Amino acid sequence: MNTIEVPQVRSRTAVDPVPGGTRLPAVLLVCGIGSSILYAAMVAFVAMRWEGYSSASQTVSELSAIGAPTRPLWVALAGIYTLLVIAFGCGVWLAAGRNRRLRVVGGLQVATGLIGPFWPPMHLRGATPTPTDTPHIVFAMAWLVLTLLTVGFGAAALGRRFRAYSMATLAVFVVFGVLTGVQGPRIAADLPTPWIGVWERVNIGAFLLWVVVLAVALLRGRTAPARQAGTG
Repeated sequence: MNTIEVPQVRSRTAVDPVPGGTRLPAVLLVCGIGSSILYAAMVAFVAMRWEGYSSASQTVSELSAIGAPTRPLWVALAGIYTLLVIAFGCGVWLAAGRNRRLRVVGGLQVATGLIGPFWPPMHLRGATPTPTDTPHIVFAMAWLVLTLLTVGFGAAALGRRFRAYSMATLAVFVVFGVLTGVQGPRIAADLPTPWIGVWERVNIGAFLLWVVVLAVALLRGRTAPARQAGTG
């Protein structure tokens, strides 16, 4: 039985494939994949440099805490990660074409990268809190807001499949974000926080994967655009 192929309707806000003669956008988009790989490696392997650290019951922020043996290594690698995130944001902006919402995604990624070097460190558990601890929480909340906005605008900018995937990612943020937040106050009180590291890493992993999927979609240039995306 013959099948009838329905041609795909391309809207005015479609994301064009990365031009073959222009390598810069493609290189910048690959930086997004590299940033996710690097951060995942940091989370997995930097922890191994701290004897007694528990990835299950301690947060990622504790790896860069004041007095942590892993702080120098983490800060050095985080600088590279920041550059990759900013480069990726620029790549998304360049690849967005007339898709305004996708340009917002690129701008948000640049903003996320820019706040990284100014993120105040926390102190180790049990240490006397200093004025840097409260700003650390504020920056963490700002990062969370930027991340939610990034995924939200990404969901609105591209096609149905990517929108559904983005909504699932946001659901993961909500569920595991709540689980992490419930135990958060126990860190300052130097109380046990079983599984907080697991919940937090699920959230981090979900976003890192989302970045990779977005980068691949833009590199392929085959993602169906959202019909309601704004135009520039």
